[in-house]
Amino acid sequence: MDSAVATMDLDGIASLARDGARLAVLISAPILLTGAIVGLLTGLLQAAAQIQDQTFAFVVKISAMILALALFLPWILARLVDFSRQLFENASTTAIFFSL
Repeated sequence: MDSAVATMDLDGIASLARDGARLAVLISAPILLTGAIVGLLTGLLQAAAQIQDQTFAFVVKISAMILALALFLPWILARLVDFSRQLFENASTTAIFFSL
């Protein structure tokens, strides 16, 4: 009975997890930072104008985050494609296949 079993050492798994987490932070940063900056500016504007409407801040923040996503989407997709390509190219060096 033949079966292929893939094994990976602990350093390889840790490296993949670290690279994946780093990529997740990197691709989410532009949208999250846009939301934080627009939220801060909207809050300052509302405080200065004494506007108490919470939906105003929500709509402005969501609109800015959607715009940021549209602007950064090509860059985000390029990072994801590069990471996926690296995973598939390095699959032969990080996993050892053997037959039982």
